[in-house]
Amino acid sequence: MNTLIRCVLTAALAACTATSTMAQVQRNFPATALRGEVVFGTAPELALNGKPARMSPGARIRDTQNMLVMSGALQGRKFIVNYTLEPLGMVHDVWILRAEEAARKPWPATPKQAQEWRFDPVAQSWSLP
Repeated sequence: MNTLIRCVLTAALAACTATSTMAQVQRNFPATALRGEVVFGTAPELALNGKPARMSPGARIRDTQNMLVMSGALQGRKFIVNYTLEPLGMVHDVWILRAEEAARKPWPATPKQAQEWRFDPVAQSWSLP
């Protein structure tokens, strides 16, 4: 019985450690990621910066712990996000930002800004020209 209790306690401790470690991992966003506000509607519809938009087929949404989440679970909710667009202009990748990620400024909100600014992928920061 002691072995069973020890195994359960070890597993619980490992789960707690993994969860706290995950929350502290810095996510690396691509240089093509833009900042915006998303309100999820009925899939694949959403509002991006107050304008109607669509999710692309195969789009991915990641929550604050970088876990994949289905858009239906987010319907009607508003988030500050980083996102990428696919070539036809549909939203392809979405990262729901944690408070410290959202505080990283400046971050481009338009493709024009992303072309004009400089991105440091290691620091995950943008600098104005």
